Amino acid sequence: MKYLSWTSIFRLGAVQMCLGAIVVLCTSTFNRLMVVEAGLPAVLPGLLVGLHYAVQITRPTWGYKSDTGGQRTRFIIGGMAVLALGALGAALGFVLMGSLFWAGLGVSVLAYAMIGAGVGASGTSLLALLATTTHPRRRAAAATITWLMMIFGIAVTATIVGKALDPYSQALLLKVVAVVGLGAVVLTALAVWGIEARHPATPSYDKPLPFRAGLAEIWAEPRARNFTIFIFLSMVAYFMQELILEPYAGLAFGFTPGQSTQLSGAQNGGVFVGMLTVGIAATGFRLGSLRAWVMAGCTGSALSLITIALAGQMVAGPAVLQPATIALGFFNGMFAVSAIGSMMALAGQGREAREGTRMGLWGAAQAVAAGLGGILGSGAVDLARQFMATPTAFGLVFIAEAGLFALATLMAQQIIEGRTEPNISSYVPGE
Repeated sequence: MKYLSWTSIFRLGAVQMCLGAIVVLCTSTFNRLMVVEAGLPAVLPGLLVGLHYAVQITRPTWGYKSDTGGQRTRFIIGGMAVLALGALGAALGFVLMGSLFWAGLGVSVLAYAMIGAGVGASGTSLLALLATTTHPRRRAAAATITWLMMIFGIAVTATIVGKALDPYSQALLLKVVAVVGLGAVVLTALAVWGIEARHPATPSYDKPLPFRAGLAEIWAEPRARNFTIFIFLSMVAYFMQELILEPYAGLAFGFTPGQSTQLSGAQNGGVFVGMLTVGIAATGFRLGSLRAWVMAGCTGSALSLITIALAGQMVAGPAVLQPATIALGFFNGMFAVSAIGSMMALAGQGREAREGTRMGLWGAAQAVAAGLGGILGSGAVDLARQFMATPTAFGLVFIAEAGLFALATLMAQQIIEGRTEPNISSYVPGE
């Protein structure tokens, strides 16, 4: 079989970059606008984002559908188009809420369901295409490249959109979202076009494993079960701050929509640097084990969240917030890329080496955890603000999230093998 070149891998990484560029608008910018500009309870955007994650539990189904030869390209491009339309619909729904709240909410519910379906169809088909057309020794490197490009897309989009939205207006919001969505669809089509035709997948004649049967089988494997629990817990912690950090910056420190979106961009820039640091240190210098990197990422994330919480109680809080947020992104990135390495190392182990099933189920667990984390974080803030000052309410939620990261650190120490070599990249120079 003819495998992907590095150029083709980077082309597919551009698709992941487009996914991140659109999703950051839905998970960061829109929720800040709902909470700060519209004065809506934080749990509302939390539930909408939770809906988009809930829809992604269908990822294994999308993966199965894309397995029928020649289908992946159309699912990748079609999914991106649905995602872009969903993002524009979410922006329109927010605008409508100002005059026709229930109509706007209805549009938003449909839009966020489209966002989840678009991410699931495009993202899962993209990973399936990568997995089946990438040389085995390059798969880990390909996964890391595409993840880094996604974070790059998130960071750059958040920064550019943050500047473009000042001074803010609803008409400007719709224009910016439409431009980002259209650009993502066009770039995706150019990036993926022709790759699948040159690297056709080998047809599989095995009877597809039903989702519930696969879940039960994998759950019976102790290592896979424990790792699933770890992924779920750590991802709840990872995503609890996603929907409340920008509202925190706006309500506690008076940041404008553009400033808080740029803060989100700085955080994702930190994620990118954290991932790159682990990749270089673990691959180039072979420093540390997967367990050590995961534990360091979780511990650093916990300490950064405590600092962000304390910033709300300081006179110099605004000056502390940005570096603490960048540090949070850095340690989040360190944790994420080392957890990906652990996941890839475990995916081929166990009964019948069902890599696709395990990755799909762990992806579904991650999506559920992400949605739950967003709802828990935003709901807890709404509840706490009824009884205490806004900075304190947000701070307590950040500290609770830090506690979850501390627990994840202890779990990683027990679950992930310390002797495992970091599997961040398998690149062989000159290939």
